[in-house]
Amino acid sequence: MSTMKTISPSGSFRDVAPGIATRLARLLSMAVEGLSVMAERRRSRLLLLEMTDSQLKDIGLSRADAEREGLRRPWQ
Repeated sequence: MSTMKTISPSGSFRDVAPGIATRLARLLSMAVEGLSVMAERRRSRLLLLEMTDSQLKDIGLSRADAEREGLRRPWQ
């Protein structure tokens, strides 16, 4: 099995198993995706807070519902 060469902080090369590199890439990808989902939730919740009472009524929400949802944390 081939290995990738990386440079350690001391400047020397060491071998890294490709499985570890793949797992790290997958973990980074998942983290970026999670941050993207949280940002989208935040944007949509802020839009709810900007809606008029008439617009909220059209989608079946009250002002209290919109405020409760709009003030939630992005990870909730």
